[in-house]
Amino acid sequence: MPYRLSVLKMAVAANMLVSFLMLHMDKGGVRSVLQTVVGIALEVFFAGLCLYSFGKLARFWQTASALLGTDALLSFFALPVMATLILQQGGVAVFLVMVAIIIWHWAVVGHILRHALDKHISFSLGLALLYLVASYKVMALLFPELPSVN
Repeated sequence: MPYRLSVLKMAVAANMLVSFLMLHMDKGGVRSVLQTVVGIALEVFFAGLCLYSFGKLARFWQTASALLGTDALLSFFALPVMATLILQQGGVAVFLVMVAIIIWHWAVVGHILRHALDKHISFSLGLALLYLVASYKVMALLFPELPSVN
């Protein structure tokens, strides 16, 4: 990734748009905006923390751009799958496609971290898994599921 703030801004904008669309399908309104902002903040914080911990903070712009950009791209591909799951159609095949996208996301984050931190792929995949699980947990704590009113 080039060392440009404009690239990071584009990655943030793309991530905001796609994340909002994905969350808005199920949640709607202000909650979607808040979750989008918190998700981006978590990803940027994680990138900065990892890079700082391993003395590679000079790679922040590129790493944050890569993480946010690839997250936007993978989320874009997941939009139709999420819509199908929300409508409760498609069954096991759609669920398996979603699992494949999550595994793909894990592998991509691991690959980005491998290059950003100059670490072995197994270490980077472990760190990526830690991030993905922790981010899902943080989002679940901050935005618990609300009971549906019918």
